[in-house]
Amino acid sequence: MLHKRSSRSFCVIFLLFRYCSSTSIITPNEPLSDGNVLVSSEENFVLGFFSPANSTRRYVGIWYNKVTIRTVVWVANRDHPLTNTSGVLSLEKNGNLVLFDSQQPDVAVWSTNVSNLSAAQSNNSAELLDTGNFVLQGHDSKEDFLWQSFDYPTDTLVSNMKLGFDRRSGLNRFLTAWKSPNDPGTGSYSIRIDINGSVPQLFLYQNQNPVWRGGPWNGLGWSGVPELAVVASPKYIFNVSYVDNPDEVYLVDHLRNTSIIARMIANESTGTLQRLTWRPAEQKWVNLYFAPEDRCDTFGYCGAYSDCNLYDDVGEFVCKCLPGFKPKSQNEWDSREGKQGCVLKREGQLCGKGEGFVKLPKVKLPDTTTSRRNLNLGEKACADLCLKDCSCTGYSAANVSGGGFNGCITWYDKLVDLRNFSSGGQDFFFRVDSAELANYSKKPKRSHGYIKVLVPLLIGSAALFVLIILAYWLIMKKRKGIAETRLEGIRLFGRNISKGGKSVHSTSKNNPEVDETESTVDVKVYSLNTIISATENFSSANKVGEGGFGSVYKGKLHNGQDIAVKRLSNTSGQGTEEFRNEVTLIARLQHKNLVRLFGYCMRKEEKMLIYEYLPNKGLDGFLFDDEKRYMLDWKRRFDITVGIARGMVYLHHDSRLKIIHRDLKASNVLLDADLNPKISDFGMARIFGSDQNEETTRRVVGTYGYMSPEYAMEGLFSTKSDVFSFGILLLEIIMGRKNTSYYAENCVNLIGHVWGLWRESRAMEIVDREWLGESHEHDSQIFRCIHIGLLCVQESAAARPSMSEVVFMLCNEISLPPPDQAAFIFRTSDKVLTNTSSSSVGVVSVNNVTISTVEGR
Repeated sequence: MLHKRSSRSFCVIFLLFRYCSSTSIITPNEPLSDGNVLVSSEENFVLGFFSPANSTRRYVGIWYNKVTIRTVVWVANRDHPLTNTSGVLSLEKNGNLVLFDSQQPDVAVWSTNVSNLSAAQSNNSAELLDTGNFVLQGHDSKEDFLWQSFDYPTDTLVSNMKLGFDRRSGLNRFLTAWKSPNDPGTGSYSIRIDINGSVPQLFLYQNQNPVWRGGPWNGLGWSGVPELAVVASPKYIFNVSYVDNPDEVYLVDHLRNTSIIARMIANESTGTLQRLTWRPAEQKWVNLYFAPEDRCDTFGYCGAYSDCNLYDDVGEFVCKCLPGFKPKSQNEWDSREGKQGCVLKREGQLCGKGEGFVKLPKVKLPDTTTSRRNLNLGEKACADLCLKDCSCTGYSAANVSGGGFNGCITWYDKLVDLRNFSSGGQDFFFRVDSAELANYSKKPKRSHGYIKVLVPLLIGSAALFVLIILAYWLIMKKRKGIAETRLEGIRLFGRNISKGGKSVHSTSKNNPEVDETESTVDVKVYSLNTIISATENFSSANKVGEGGFGSVYKGKLHNGQDIAVKRLSNTSGQGTEEFRNEVTLIARLQHKNLVRLFGYCMRKEEKMLIYEYLPNKGLDGFLFDDEKRYMLDWKRRFDITVGIARGMVYLHHDSRLKIIHRDLKASNVLLDADLNPKISDFGMARIFGSDQNEETTRRVVGTYGYMSPEYAMEGLFSTKSDVFSFGILLLEIIMGRKNTSYYAENCVNLIGHVWGLWRESRAMEIVDREWLGESHEHDSQIFRCIHIGLLCVQESAAARPSMSEVVFMLCNEISLPPPDQAAFIFRTSDKVLTNTSSSSVGVVSVNNVTISTVEGR
């Protein structure tokens, strides 16, 4: 509810500082200039212009009014300081708050940038509330805010402020440290709730790397912070609320005593999360809690399948392998280095062989990224669920607030970041084999009679004999499979495979896809049985992708290695030549932005490629998905763009071979766990000689919409063909739309749409502000990328830059030449004709050139 305030500016003294103030509100007729401040109604917070210690740069921020040491809790223009005291914060005619230098009134330094404000909202007002929230309201709005500072935190969480993720809008509220006490710019440490996996967790990150994990919420608090649990600390000054529903997930700190001043911050100088309270008697901030506090607080300090324990005997190494496991590297373990973690003592004993669970009490639950949650299961049902799934490694309660086991969390894959507490913590039930289970059993051994001993002995002997026969049969079957695989490899690659069926070395001079260039392959050959076991017989639950080539399955080898199995279908456009080509090429290419090939499997009609598994799948799954595209902010999109470009530079210039990819597109760029790009699908690639610039083919392969005009119409391809495809991909990354989307009647494809806007000096209209957010801080870089994209899709191949030039242009602010006429794949008269699907499989004849379009992954 808005309150009427005097419009007269006056000077007043509030407790500690003297301000010239226009009360707590900014109106269209009452802007806020440097030297004046807003003060909240109960005088708790102040908003105004300030300079950090030892700095002359000016920022707009909010700070506590009743704290003698100026403590800023929010900064508007943290990465865009003013250089003088001429700043003005005002309401524009469109209803938005805008910060500008009065000496340059046409240049916005910062803005609330709320889109779609109606003309009726030109009488908006901005008010500093007594919670420390700075809000933008319409003149007829009572409770709903058009914009609020609480949605865009800097380094501080104050009482009643949300920290978390809005699943409806994609808004992510997290804290990011100041660079230094002299610079409130965005630092490297951040505090956020990570929603990857089924159970959200609280994390402290340094850049993208986890530093500390608070664990999942267990009803009492964060699993990894038992000292701050509600029950454990009844006198704790915060009453923490946690919400996790289909709409949003967040935590809120409510101060139990409103006279207390407290906050949570991300601290760059210490690399910690801190909870602090102000002590007026001592006139200083005091630490209530900070993390990481010790070695065991450091994320993954002891590696996989290990428990970090500070409370054992003095002098003992803090890392302890979980039951049934041993150090992966005993030498490193002995030298007190545990990051490599632990591995199984006995392989193959954890599925259907009498295994069970060992209770690990008072622990921080493992990283829940690979967990599943079912809130309707009790303890027994949870244990049964885990025991039935061979990939389940343990379970625990989802909620312990009632003192019992409420809801179920089950873990899959590696267990990371466990630690032991002296008090508090939570029970975790870890899966062990029958031998380890017996070691932990408390049942005493009893004496048995002669019959009770003899009968099991005879049964065991008979079982052993059967097992020996079965083992012999399996070994002979495996050898037969390896022999058949080797024969397939010899037929495919034309040279001997090493005995043991592990490594292939081949030379080929008859493959038209490699242009008589000798190539050596060094990859593993996997038996069909191994792949069937890894993928659980190609179960539908393990299928992670499908295209014209066939299907992709996630698998896990016996050593725990995750793999992606590309299983080619019999009707795939990628036949034996493409399969041979992909193995030949990828095995020889090593770059962080290229997907890694582990090996292949061939058995009769089966052809499979075994890759590293990338959990985030294809770039297209993020760019063109309404729910996921918000996860790619501009910085992430730019980093992905540069990564793809560098991968292409390696293919064109830096590898031992000169590779033309011929099918670069969003679905052929995979993303790893950190969203780093890796170029995949080399089935259509060609090798060029070092002095070769271009080649002509009668079989044009690739995807409509990404082909350069000279390739699609004449079959002429070169490195500049890939540059064209990269340009299309770059424009898609900027727009968040497919190149085949409908744009307008006079420009039915992406290039025509962008080129038309460029010629009218309206290029920035292609940017989707929904995913970019309200800030314009990256506009100059985005505009530069649009410019580079148009240089890449010029109709003349000779005019297009090389990929090395593209990388240089992306990473340096140099003067760029104006783009010439953009290419439109097919043109009849002056109309653009394109295929409206980039996923079709078929053949078209144009000017006696056969065009095969194949959708690949």
